[in-house]
Amino acid sequence: MTLGRRFRLGLAILALTSPMAHGAMAAPAIRPVEGLALYGKPKYPPGFTHFDYVDPNAPKGGTLRLAAIGSIFDSLNPFILRGVPAAGSSLPFESLMVSSADEPESEYGLIAKSVEVPPDRRWAIFTIRPQARWWNGTPITADDVIFSFDILRKQGAPQYRLYYQAVTRVKKLGKRRVEFFFRPGDDREMPLIVGAMPILPAQYWRHRDFDKTTLTPPMGSGPYRIVKVDPGRSVVYERVKNYWGRNLPVQRGQYNFNRIRFDYYRDSTVALEAFKAGDYDIRMENIAKNWATGYRDWQALKDGLGRMVSFPNQRPAGMQAFAFNIRRPLFQDPRVREALSEAFDFPWTNRHLFYGQYQRTESFFANSDLAARGLPGKRELKLLDPLKGEIPPQVFTTVYKAPTTNGDGDDRANLLKALKLLRAAGWRVVHGKLMKDGHPFRFQILLSEPAFERVVLPYIRNLRRLGIEASARTVDTAQYKNRVDHFEFDMIVNVWPESASPGNEQWSYWSSRAADQVGSDNVVGIKNPAVDALIAKLVAAPDRKNLVACARALDRVLLWNYYVIPQWHLGVDRVAFWNKFGMPKVIPAQGVNIYDWWIDPSKPANAPGAVGVNSGAPPAARRFAWALGGGLVLIGLWRLWRRRE
Repeated sequence: MTLGRRFRLGLAILALTSPMAHGAMAAPAIRPVEGLALYGKPKYPPGFTHFDYVDPNAPKGGTLRLAAIGSIFDSLNPFILRGVPAAGSSLPFESLMVSSADEPESEYGLIAKSVEVPPDRRWAIFTIRPQARWWNGTPITADDVIFSFDILRKQGAPQYRLYYQAVTRVKKLGKRRVEFFFRPGDDREMPLIVGAMPILPAQYWRHRDFDKTTLTPPMGSGPYRIVKVDPGRSVVYERVKNYWGRNLPVQRGQYNFNRIRFDYYRDSTVALEAFKAGDYDIRMENIAKNWATGYRDWQALKDGLGRMVSFPNQRPAGMQAFAFNIRRPLFQDPRVREALSEAFDFPWTNRHLFYGQYQRTESFFANSDLAARGLPGKRELKLLDPLKGEIPPQVFTTVYKAPTTNGDGDDRANLLKALKLLRAAGWRVVHGKLMKDGHPFRFQILLSEPAFERVVLPYIRNLRRLGIEASARTVDTAQYKNRVDHFEFDMIVNVWPESASPGNEQWSYWSSRAADQVGSDNVVGIKNPAVDALIAKLVAAPDRKNLVACARALDRVLLWNYYVIPQWHLGVDRVAFWNKFGMPKVIPAQGVNIYDWWIDPSKPANAPGAVGVNSGAPPAARRFAWALGGGLVLIGLWRLWRRRE
């Protein structure tokens, strides 16, 4: 048989034995894509030029001055557990892909030019853009991506280990190609989670201690670099000249300021007065009283030099709440937690402290379609029925409603219900004090912001009517962070933000595996197998309908376990600002983003001599503080001299 005949015979045998010979279809090739959605297709098609909610022609220039609240920062590394990172410290860093603000869950290439993902999402291949550069001009490579994954998982903050727990292997396919393999399962979100991973320069960090705090500005690839650090006072970022990604569709129209400066203020009261004096430009107002009354004496508002705008948003509000630390024996009985929720009089608080601006939060996914509504439907029951006996029976029979009053301060009915629950849990009032086994009911509410004391103190007064000895303690930012990271508190006020497509972050929020992990977001200390099971179902949801059902089922179980005392939320972003900015016409679902704004020379506050014009002078409030401090020093020296006389 000649060589040619052998070759033709081999082809014939291959044809007879191949899957195609038996009618099987060849697997379609996996095509690289610029954008990836959790479900379905992303909104923006290949070749799009910019996001709809930015102005691609926004001018560059000027300085944006912002405020940060707190007594100190001691780190420029926002990715580790140690220290208090400076405001804006993530600006120098970029990720493989970036989310859009007008979709539930889609990402588009930033450092990555494209991503390849199979239908079962068991792996993902990222191809790095050839023009992607670090600030020193060297290219970003697959080695940087692998280094970033390894160091974040080993030495980064605890949430990174939870986020990347489903990654089984990382493989370098070339200088600019890297593949991530995911463990078996139905975790559709993993390619997006890896896409959002910050990419760090191996050349910079390989010979430095990544897990230690630092005030040396690190190398990055992003649009801003740190140019000035005054520890505890200010940090200044400067737009990178010839930034490599300035013309990418995901970056056009954004990061328009030449400089961004954060000045630190010890509390929000001082910061508000500094803002009205023109010491910084924009204030995201999160205190209702300030919004209602704090700007009445702001002359700039009357003169047209200042503005107050409520920008609507459609993002999930998440949960802001009094959070129990159920690691403490005091709070391990759900009846006790329910009793303490009855003592919080939100209608009175809203009327007298918030000027009626807020609505009560009654879901961990408030302000979204993910919030539980009515009684469980068929999809939810399919998830909840197997958990009967492990979850509160009210999940199946009762719609959760937060305790309420008529708002006049007379919450006697609520307190009587609370007392009944406490008695059922074994507590008794003895000489005006709530006692059990010879021990009083005593706990502390830890705070980091003095402005919240006005909310906590009326709550404490109600608790005293039950015989409970509650107190509030406000500590500085560094101490607060350290105590919360190590779960050294009884109760705090905490916020769990939510996206329109919740996923793996729920492990960090509520799972048993996160409960004992220092620095995790599971500050409550939940170790509940039913909660773990529902998180697993949520992460594996194959489509939007099942995702919604999983979120609602999880919502019900968390609510009826009384792990927190829900507070309030608002469906707008309240922004006060000096009238010097241009801004896009479209507000995305996620809400206003000031990094999409720009300096508009035609605005009144930019006129020569107008108050609030950018200047290099120290803020007025700080100048006053320095002058006062200097005066006190002189007085002290004078007294010392008199004493010597």
